[in-house]
Amino acid sequence: DRLGGITLSLLTLPILMIVVPLIWMKLGRPAIFKQRRIGLHGQEFTVYKLRTMLPDRRRKLVPFEGVDRRVNHKSPEDPRHVPLGRFLRKWSLDEIPQFWNVALGHMSLVGPRPELPHIVDRYEPWQHRRHLVKPGVTGLWQVSERGDIPMHEATHVDIDYVEEISL
Repeated sequence: DRLGGITLSLLTLPILMIVVPLIWMKLGRPAIFKQRRIGLHGQEFTVYKLRTMLPDRRRKLVPFEGVDRRVNHKSPEDPRHVPLGRFLRKWSLDEIPQFWNVALGHMSLVGPRPELPHIVDRYEPWQHRRHLVKPGVTGLWQVSERGDIPMHEATHVDIDYVEEISL
């Protein structure tokens, strides 16, 4: 994983050299978004992503009548995303900095997506089984369902992955 994270970080560097200045122009600095997430054995770590949303988006009450975040992870109609951000998310380019997380040993290339601490605080005991493996840049539900199922069902897919993991 670490070798893959380093290799992919280097291979995607040209993309970052193009995208980061675009983010600076459209959203300002910083271009890298940092957020605390829960990883292996319930340990917190900082995950890195490219910014795709308006600055101070949580302080600005932007009305949104779209799909509830508790049901679906991402919504293409979310008004907090700028057009550049929608493009980055559509092609998963916003995830490129997570290769640094893999190189640092916080994440794996494949595994359940790391979740926010306040969401993990509300987990049922069975849901913590997803923390028996490192979280991944991509996982089974991302490639098989691509976010088209409710989040609680995605947890079942993650648990299936954890129980059936193999090389």
